[in-house]
Amino acid sequence: MINLKELEVWFITGSQHLYGEETLKQVADHAQQVAASLNSDPQIPVSVVYKPIVKTPDEIFETLQQANITANCIGVITWMHTFSPAKMWIRGLNILQKPLLHLHTQFNRDIPWSTIDMDFMNLNQSAHGDREFGFMVTRMRKDRKVVVGHWQDLEVLKEIDTWTRAAAGWHDWQGAKFARFGDNMRYVAVTDGDKVEAELKFGFQVNTYGIGDLVAVINNIPEESIQELLTLYEATYQMTTDLLRGGDRHTSVYEAAKIELGLKKFLEDGNFKGFSDTFEDLHGMIQLPGIAAQRLMAAGYGFAGEGDWKTAALVRACKVMGAGLPGANAFMEDYTYHFDPANAMVLGSHMLEVDASLANEKPRLEVHPLGIGGKADPARLIFSVAGGNALNASIIDMGNRFRLLVNEVEAVEPKHELPKLPVAKVLWKPLPDMKTACASWIYAGGAHHTAYSQNLTTAHLLDFANIAGIEYINIGADTKINQFRNELQWNEIFYK
Repeated sequence: MINLKELEVWFITGSQHLYGEETLKQVADHAQQVAASLNSDPQIPVSVVYKPIVKTPDEIFETLQQANITANCIGVITWMHTFSPAKMWIRGLNILQKPLLHLHTQFNRDIPWSTIDMDFMNLNQSAHGDREFGFMVTRMRKDRKVVVGHWQDLEVLKEIDTWTRAAAGWHDWQGAKFARFGDNMRYVAVTDGDKVEAELKFGFQVNTYGIGDLVAVINNIPEESIQELLTLYEATYQMTTDLLRGGDRHTSVYEAAKIELGLKKFLEDGNFKGFSDTFEDLHGMIQLPGIAAQRLMAAGYGFAGEGDWKTAALVRACKVMGAGLPGANAFMEDYTYHFDPANAMVLGSHMLEVDASLANEKPRLEVHPLGIGGKADPARLIFSVAGGNALNASIIDMGNRFRLLVNEVEAVEPKHELPKLPVAKVLWKPLPDMKTACASWIYAGGAHHTAYSQNLTTAHLLDFANIAGIEYINIGADTKINQFRNELQWNEIFYK
C-alpha cells in the first residue's frame, strides 16, 4: 500500500530582522496557521510540516541542508511573508536537491480598506517579497513550481496537491530498483535505452537478473502458500469449473499461482519497485507470467513487457502519484485501430499483462494458448475497462535527452462483445482526433508501450517532467499538427 501521508513537504517562510521582534512573531504565527491548514486539508495527500521562519543566510542554508538529508522530505514550499533579501538565499538554493514550490500568497485574502496602515504594509509584503525571491531562483536557473493565489483558495490547493503528487513520484524513484528478467525483446528499439543515463537523470537503477535465479525462487515456494493463493483466486475471480481444484486444466492455474508467489518473493527480497520480463527468455518457466504481472501491478509494482524498463518505471511513478485517487494506473499498449471515419478508436490491450485495477467488472480468470514464447498456456485475467477521461504517457530516449510524451484520451464503453479475444482491453478516442493524435505521437517518436492513467492529469505529468528536468510534450484537445511539429523542432534547438 502506498501511503503518501508518510511523506513530508517542508513549509519554509522567509523574512528578515529589519522589522523587529513583534513583526517576526506575527510572521511565524501566520506561517504556522498556513502550514497547519495545508496539512489538514483533505486535498493535500502528504504531510505539510512547518519549519521556523528563516531570517539569515545561515538559517536558510541549514534548513535547506536538513531538507536534503531528511529521508521522507520530498520537497519544500517557500513563501516570503515579508521582504526577504534574496542574496540571503543563494547558498541555500545552491545546495537544494529537493523539488521546490514557490507559493506566492499572503496571509490575508482581502485588503482591510478602513484600517490598513504602514504596519500592515510592512507585515504583508509578499507582493514584492516573492518577486525578490523569484528573481534569485530565476537568476540561478533553478526550476520550480510557482503557485499564485490565496492559500485557502480551492484552485491553489489543487495546484499544490498536483505538485506534491509529482514530487512524491519523483521521490519514489530516488534509489529505486527495477529488475529486468532477461533482456530487451530482440531488435526492438523504442523499449530499450541508456540505463546509465537513466540512473544519472532519474535516480533509479535497472539491472538484469537471470531467469534461472527467478526459477530457483519459484521452485521453492511452499505448497501451503500456493494453496492459499489458489483459494484467493477462486474467491476473487470468475472461473470455469475445469480451472478449479480437481478440474482438467487446474494445473495451469496452479503454475500461475506458483509463479506469482515466486516473483513476489524475488521482488520483496531484493527491495524492487518494478520489473519487466520477455517472452523470448523463459528458460525453466512453465508459462509466461500473466496473472502474476497483473496482480503485482495491482499491488503497486511497476511493470512493462518485453524488457521495457522505462515504461515499468513510469507505471510505478504513476501509481505513486495517483495513490488514493479514484481510478488506476497500468501498463498498456496501442494494439489495433477502428478506423470508422465517424467513430475512430484505439483498442488498447496486451497479450496478458494489463492491471485488473482498471476493470469495470469482476475479472474472469482464464487459460488460453499464446502464440509466442513456446511455453504452456498461461493464465490471465480478462476484463473490459470503463469509459472516462484518461491519458497515455511514454518515456522515450532521444539520444541526447529523455522525452515524456502524453496524449489525453477519452475511454469509451465497449458496445460489442469480443468472444474470441481473451485479453484485458480498453477502447479510447485520442484527443484531439484520431489522425492528429496518431500522427503527432509518431512525429514525437512515442512508444507503443505506455502508462495508462485514469486518475492523473497532464498537470501531474508536467510537474513531474519539470522536477525531473526532462522534455515534456503534450497531445490534447488543442493540438494542431503544424504547431506541434514546430514545437518539436524548437525543442531540438533548445536541447542542443
